Amino acid sequence: MITETFSEKETRELGERLGKEAVPGSVYTLTGDLGTGKTVFTQGFARGLGIREHVNSPTFTIVQEYNEGRLPFYHFDVYRIGDIEEMDEIGYEDYFYGDGVCLIEWAELVEELLPSQRTAVRIEKDLEKGFDYRKITVEAIQ
Repeated sequence: MITETFSEKETRELGERLGKEAVPGSVYTLTGDLGTGKTVFTQGFARGLGIREHVNSPTFTIVQEYNEGRLPFYHFDVYRIGDIEEMDEIGYEDYFYGDGVCLIEWAELVEELLPSQRTAVRIEKDLEKGFDYRKITVEAIQ
């Protein structure tokens, strides 16, 4: 599925729709350059899970847990991961293969650890189409 959005609001709403569809054990990978709207998308996704708490990228903690929604939500940001072993130290397998929902920003940095079944979300900008334009590709990986 490819969706074009033209505002932060539309990007957030797409995230919210996907969050409403998420089921236990789902893993979503989120890729895109700096400033493409990954955090905006994630905020909408969290809202779709029923999370009202403010969501920011957990840049310095690798993972942030939210338990107030209809499913536990584990928001990863692996941008600053120094060594793949850091993922072992936080027990990533318990998150990836548990009953909650994982969303992993900068997932390409931990590609070898990702479950074979996941939903890949790629966000791209095209300034020729406008500052707030985003092309968002959502693909089921089997």
